Amino acid sequence: MPAKNEDLHGNVPDDSSVVLIIIDMINDLEFPGGDKLLKSALPVAENIRRLKDKLKQTGVAIIYANDNFGRWQADFDAQISHCLNDNVRGEPIVKLLQPDEDDYFILKPKQSAFFSTTLDTLLKYLKTKTLILTGLTGDVCVLFTALDAYQRDFHIFIPSDCTASIKTADNETMLRQMERIIKSDIRPSTELDINSLIQK
Repeated sequence: MPAKNEDLHGNVPDDSSVVLIIIDMINDLEFPGGDKLLKSALPVAENIRRLKDKLKQTGVAIIYANDNFGRWQADFDAQISHCLNDNVRGEPIVKLLQPDEDDYFILKPKQSAFFSTTLDTLLKYLKTKTLILTGLTGDVCVLFTALDAYQRDFHIFIPSDCTASIKTADNETMLRQMERIIKSDIRPSTELDINSLIQK
């Protein structure tokens, strides 16, 4: 990127050393296992909402990293509208987690939020050092994103109450692996010391 460009043409706010990434929560859940996932995803959505509200009060940037779920001719607004207006299983989750106007979003074609997206560039402009990863599904998209974040030397938090998978046991295994292998902090969102994170 050109050295003279210190922001994304005026569209990025002050630096955000900590960023909350919300993965695949704008989701219709209309797939095999979606009914089972909804049961664990709904309380997770409530936890993410509370965490997001706390973080925004401190100026932390919020990024939605969302699959397009095969809707290649739809944008993020169309995905939100589909989830809210087409009587889909994931509607209550999307109602809880609708993006605000000042939130960022990226559409991802694969599991990781980094693969073939603009996430790297956005985080570079924000001067981000720490990522808080939340969302669906813990054992796939959150996992792949965490591994890619680790290879980019980010500090990684994966709050244990802010991810869900179709099988609870698979989600718990993911959390233990991420804690052991890449030293992720997996304490619940209620135990995060947000001020100390920002000051790192």
